[in-house]
Amino acid sequence: MAVVWTPAFAWAGHIHLPAWLPLLLALVTWSVYVGDRLLDARAGMSEGASHTLRERHYFHWRHRRSLLPLAAVAACAAAGIILLFMPPIARERDSLLAAAAFVYFSGVHSRPHKRRLRFRRPRSLPAKEFLVGIIFTAGCALPAWHRPHTLAADAPNLWSFWIPALDYAALAWLNCSCIAQWESAGAAEPAMHSNRKDTVRPQQARPGSILIASVLLSVFNLCVAATFAPAHPRPAALLMAAGASSLLLTLLNEHRKGFSALALRTAADLVLLTPLLLIPFARIFR
Repeated sequence: MAVVWTPAFAWAGHIHLPAWLPLLLALVTWSVYVGDRLLDARAGMSEGASHTLRERHYFHWRHRRSLLPLAAVAACAAAGIILLFMPPIARERDSLLAAAAFVYFSGVHSRPHKRRLRFRRPRSLPAKEFLVGIIFTAGCALPAWHRPHTLAADAPNLWSFWIPALDYAALAWLNCSCIAQWESAGAAEPAMHSNRKDTVRPQQARPGSILIASVLLSVFNLCVAATFAPAHPRPAALLMAAGASSLLLTLLNEHRKGFSALALRTAADLVLLTPLLLIPFARIFR
């Protein structure tokens, strides 16, 4: 998705991106994804929490001897591209995002000692899905934001750039929330039919909240796109693409019982690729 969203943000801001950037994004996102799945799988198996694992975790764990070296090679190749081609000012700014991502993954995958009291996240702190949406969207928007043309833009153009970025952060959060709730509901069904007292019962999904959030996001996209269209047609088109994605998430949520768990999760990611419809309209890479 990063390879799709980043050019879309650049297109909306009339920015030309270097040709090496898509390869860098693909290498970084894939290596991070593989590492995240392997860490989840190891934690679930070592701590007796296999009920939290899904098929994607087992797949990565079965093929860890192949995936882990490939992910390491991809990470090294990404580091080489950064050192050779990325301007120093962009490396400095991206280091802040990398630090934020490192803190997030450290918090997610760190495991307290069994004798310590387990820390429960206060309700006032943002949910994991919200943080993922912010970090992911920032990683997609910053490459265009670092271009001198964007940095020198006036206030209206800055708003036309950042409103779609914030909107896609909300869309990414909605996508992660949908997947988490769907998987929680699927994992809760075997628990309810189990007679074991120590069975962990995941939190029940609340599909009504997904429907409300999807509809509100779609209405927001349409209203803001209509406002932007006369002066900023490209950001308006990007907002309409985001609105289409949120509507598709609504349809998936309403018909989720007709999909397998793997198909539902795959479809939830595919509906975020609507910016592909906008890329052929402009030359983005140079």
